[in-house]
Amino acid sequence: MSSLVKSLIFGIIVIALLYIVNAMMSSAGFFGAGIDDYSARLLVFIGINIILATSLNLINGFTGQFSIGHAGFMAVGAYSSAYFTVTYGKQLETAFSSLGEVGATSIILLIAILIGAVVAAIVGLIVGIPSLRLRGDYLAIVTLGFAEIIRIVILNIDAVGGATGYTVPGYASFLWIGIFAVITVVVVHNIVKSDAGRALISIREDELAAEAMGVNTTRYKVISFVISSAFAGIAGVLFAHYNKFLSTNDFQFIKSFEVIIMIVLGGMGSMTGAIIGAIVVTLLPELLRQLSFIQVPFIQVSSSGEVLLSSIPLDSLRLVIFALILILTMILRPQGIFGTNEFGLSWLKRPRKETAGTETVGDSEGTPIAQQEEAKRLTSEEED
Repeated sequence: MSSLVKSLIFGIIVIALLYIVNAMMSSAGFFGAGIDDYSARLLVFIGINIILATSLNLINGFTGQFSIGHAGFMAVGAYSSAYFTVTYGKQLETAFSSLGEVGATSIILLIAILIGAVVAAIVGLIVGIPSLRLRGDYLAIVTLGFAEIIRIVILNIDAVGGATGYTVPGYASFLWIGIFAVITVVVVHNIVKSDAGRALISIREDELAAEAMGVNTTRYKVISFVISSAFAGIAGVLFAHYNKFLSTNDFQFIKSFEVIIMIVLGGMGSMTGAIIGAIVVTLLPELLRQLSFIQVPFIQVSSSGEVLLSSIPLDSLRLVIFALILILTMILRPQGIFGTNEFGLSWLKRPRKETAGTETVGDSEGTPIAQQEEAKRLTSEEED
């Protein structure tokens, strides 16, 4: 079975599964089966975090640059698309009313996603051209600074709510978020496996050697940064139109660190690692929240000097436990869960032509020509 056919079958299966899960999240459910609002929201945030982690992995994991500004580009995509849908959404719904409610809202959402991706990519280009000439800690500080500048600027724009927040139409659903999560993974995977991807990896391994071999390192780093920013903008669009409300507090620098934790935990330079990291970082704090029935004993000293034995619910320590798990992971497996390895994605890459010269040579099936000639000479000498 060809790689193209496999990809088509995979796409159909994924869309069908996403449709079923999306139907289960509705009030009617799917043939009586349903998903509660809490679990549905977790699945949505897993999808958004997969987009963020996979896109950041392109610049941090595969290109080897350390960017801490992903939340800023997410905010740009969210607010630019939200302004469009709030201002023109109702007019466009009327214009596309012949397509039905679902068709009209889908077209508006796709336009909003395009706007958010393009605006985030432009901002990424503006930020990337000067900052990507820097390396290491300097690049991290600059990108973090730009992300905070973006957030503060948005905070002072009254047209998008400013400090009071911004109410947004709820056009996005789990189906759209799942589709774009899959698109992000496939696109980034194919970029990494392309000639441009090999240039990015060469920059990660040794930037000076890559320059010596003729690779335009600044150009490739900027391209990687722009693509990563565009997908962060898409994640912001989907977050805004699912959450139905935007606040600049959702895009503080802690959000950027959260995405970095996802790719570091899963493995920088691993697509499947980024996906697993996004799932773990999203679910683990919520799983620990459910452990309130477990009491952790500790010794408390009163003001009078009396030693008392007390206890505290485990769920109140969930952030401490989460931090400890991350610290232990960095100590015991600093390369992350997967390192730079992948799992089960090899057949998603674009089909390639076989390299010339791999075919067998005559009946000898690949025996070097020199050996064939020598065998013929010996045979002729024996016959003489």
